[in-house]
Amino acid sequence: MKQQGVHPEDAESTSGASSRPDTARAGGKDPEGAAAGEEEQIGKGSGTGPEAGETAGRDAEEAYADEVEGDEPLLPARVHRPSDLVRVLVGVLGIVLLLAVAAFAHGTTSGLEQDINKGTGQAPDVFSKIAGLVSSIAILLVPVAFAIERLIKRDGLRIADGVLAAVLAHGVTLATDLWVARAAPESIRDALTQPSPGDVGSLTDPVHGYLAPVIAYMTAVGMSRRPRWRAVLWAVLVLYAFSMLVTGYTTPFSILLTLLIGWAVAYGTLYAVGSPNVRPTGRTLMAGLRHVGFRPVSAAREEVADAQETATDRGRRYFVTLEDGPPLDVTVVDREQQAQGFFYRAWRNLTLRGFATRSSLQSLRQALEQEALLAYAAIAAGANAPKLIATSELGPDAVMLVYEHTGGRTLDSLADDEITDDLLRDTWLQVKALQSRRIAHRRLVGDAILVDRSGKVIITDLRIGEIAANSLLLRMDISQLLVTVGLRVGAERAVASAVGVLGPDAVADCLPMLQPIALSRSTRATLRRLARERAEREREAVLEASRLSKQARSEEAAADAGNGSDKPDKKTVRAQARAEKRALDEALDDAREEDLLTLIRHEVLRIRPQAPVEPARLERVRPRTLISFIAGAIGAYFLLTQLTHIEVGPLVANAQWGWVAAAVLFSAASYFAAAMALLGFVPERVPFRRTVAAQVAGSFVKIVAPAAVGGVALNTRFLQRAGVRPGLAVASVGASQLFGLGCHILMLLAFGYLTGTEKTPSLSPSRTVIAGLLTVAVLVLVVTSVPFLRKFVVTRVRSLFAGVVPRMLDVLQRPQKLITGIGGMLLLTACFVMCLDASIRAFGSEGTSLSIASVAVVFLAGNALGSAAPTPGGVGAVEATLTVGLIAVGLPSEVAAPAVLLFRLLTLWLPVLPGWLAFNHLSRKGAL
Repeated sequence: MKQQGVHPEDAESTSGASSRPDTARAGGKDPEGAAAGEEEQIGKGSGTGPEAGETAGRDAEEAYADEVEGDEPLLPARVHRPSDLVRVLVGVLGIVLLLAVAAFAHGTTSGLEQDINKGTGQAPDVFSKIAGLVSSIAILLVPVAFAIERLIKRDGLRIADGVLAAVLAHGVTLATDLWVARAAPESIRDALTQPSPGDVGSLTDPVHGYLAPVIAYMTAVGMSRRPRWRAVLWAVLVLYAFSMLVTGYTTPFSILLTLLIGWAVAYGTLYAVGSPNVRPTGRTLMAGLRHVGFRPVSAAREEVADAQETATDRGRRYFVTLEDGPPLDVTVVDREQQAQGFFYRAWRNLTLRGFATRSSLQSLRQALEQEALLAYAAIAAGANAPKLIATSELGPDAVMLVYEHTGGRTLDSLADDEITDDLLRDTWLQVKALQSRRIAHRRLVGDAILVDRSGKVIITDLRIGEIAANSLLLRMDISQLLVTVGLRVGAERAVASAVGVLGPDAVADCLPMLQPIALSRSTRATLRRLARERAEREREAVLEASRLSKQARSEEAAADAGNGSDKPDKKTVRAQARAEKRALDEALDDAREEDLLTLIRHEVLRIRPQAPVEPARLERVRPRTLISFIAGAIGAYFLLTQLTHIEVGPLVANAQWGWVAAAVLFSAASYFAAAMALLGFVPERVPFRRTVAAQVAGSFVKIVAPAAVGGVALNTRFLQRAGVRPGLAVASVGASQLFGLGCHILMLLAFGYLTGTEKTPSLSPSRTVIAGLLTVAVLVLVVTSVPFLRKFVVTRVRSLFAGVVPRMLDVLQRPQKLITGIGGMLLLTACFVMCLDASIRAFGSEGTSLSIASVAVVFLAGNALGSAAPTPGGVGAVEATLTVGLIAVGLPSEVAAPAVLLFRLLTLWLPVLPGWLAFNHLSRKGAL
């Protein structure tokens, strides 16, 4: 362990008194005086609740400030708690639901108000007046009293947070009142207001302008976390709400909205400015150790090697030396550390099937009990694990677990020559012992495997493990350890060591779990880094081969010129191009490396050829599916809102079916144009009819994959099946995409320019085009000026041109191919533009048609957004963009919405069935 900077509060040292460790571990008190009583309050958090624990913690820290020394990095004064953000989101969701109920369930809200008013109206008038007077005074006095109490205890920053939250809440209430009075639907206004009893003709306030700030203040200063103050707070709020309802100055929905606004603003303020850090300091740790019977001298914080994973899966660790006896390893878990990684754990619990991380909201007591149980269970199973000898609370916000000191180094810190076969065998023996009692570790990474001075392997970090684990978790442990060991010693030794201990069948059963999603975060990050390094080496090899080929060709040309030879003929040039292409292919094949997971699979299959290799379905919900569903719902909502104002019957009856037929023909012609655009960049001979069928099959593929991904994958697969080598197939599709992007940008600028000059006698471009060009220029300047962005773009461009440029040299030597490719791209765009124009004319009249330039601009913009959207076929994004674009250029909404619907029906939805038939046909023929 490495020591870090000394905490200024823990830098002094003397000796201190304590009781015997064996007595305190049994839960006994320190018998040596008053200091023991202070330690008891710190260790157990006893007294009168959290306030007593905090007071005892401060007293004990002062008592031992001169008795121990510690080594602790400076803790931040404030932390941003994810739990506060969750509460903000819950508050905002509650406000939205409340307003939705008020807007759409007017009858329910009116009946609820009548029932409440009837019930409160039966209260005695004297009681109502007394309740109103007492609550009006108390709701102002209680916050002031709490502020005085906090200032006496030197907690002024918390009061400042409360004042800031109160000010912000007051501003939100004013904005809400203004919105309800001027812009809110009438149903919401009726639910939140009623005629004011004291002023005829006026309405009550929708939100209480001073109640919401009081609630925000009370929440921000933490009154709800103190039992006595919390009881007083709720009593005052209930009494105040009752008196306001009885006197008719508010409605139930207004009270609820006020509470939600104050609550949400308070936690939003706390998350924005940060909450005071309540993590225990080194002196608190020393006091807790004295409480459980130890006599600490110093404590050194363990260095954090991987902050991203350690913060979420491990507590803070300390190396503690004692006055007598061996040193200790202490793990401290506090509320802040528990909250870290909350959103990641919640996402894993949502998306993964049955084996996700621990509960997203786990209490400190649960964390303490889980780690202690796993420590005892691991030792009982016969595994080498740290021995837990004591546990304790460190006030209300932290717990600690005391282990016997193990020492040694982690697997990550060992040199390669130190990782022997015996060490690997011992590691797998520990895992076998755990699995014999069905204990899952859940995080068998390099820093969880400790090797002591004698060479014995110790399994640590059992905190997130599980007992009575199912087979899925046990197999995941094996796959995780295979990858962890494979990263250090290679796939062959990793598999051999596992098979030698667990047997070939147990190792073969873990193959379906051998996928990135089943591995830890740090392991996935390492695999991604290695993948980037492999790709970089492949690109460098291709670039080097291309440079050598060009150098050899230039030297040959120079030698021919020196000998007085004429220029080489076309046959020689083609032979040189083929030779250069072969050199690039060979360089790429030589540089290609398989990833670690593939190598491990090959090693296991070599031992057990019949082992299952199909990856198990571990995801319950994929991010792409979730995004597609949300985007599709937004797009459907947008279209439905447009169609609700349109009478479908008369619209269909008055449709011009000749233009509908023309739109169908243009949509069908687009597949022939797409085939031309692809074959124009493939020098090899590929059947045209089969290429057209592949483009039709793409209509089925793009409905289940993003538009920018599905078509590329299908065309690459089709060219490979047609006899084009994999590298050349990828390069051909890349060249087609690159030229398509260039043509798309040029056509968008050209048609945008023409659109700007349609209504002006001069040839000045539109302001939109100028703004677009200026935006692009600013983005280029930003990218070139920021080193990270510049490196990112250069890397991507180099990877693109490394394979595309040599392919383009082959295409440029065949002008007819280049003309076919570019002509196909232009024809493809023209078919879609004419299809959209025909769809517009099918539902429009003489005066509602648009120019071809305007339609082209709208289509090109919508198609670009659809390609960038992560939804299949650009669903949602394309419909919204096309509809808004057509309305923006002057088309009535009652024509734009059905025209876009018809266009998408012809180009996306109707071709799905023919695409599915074509996909199955090509698959049976071996063309896909």
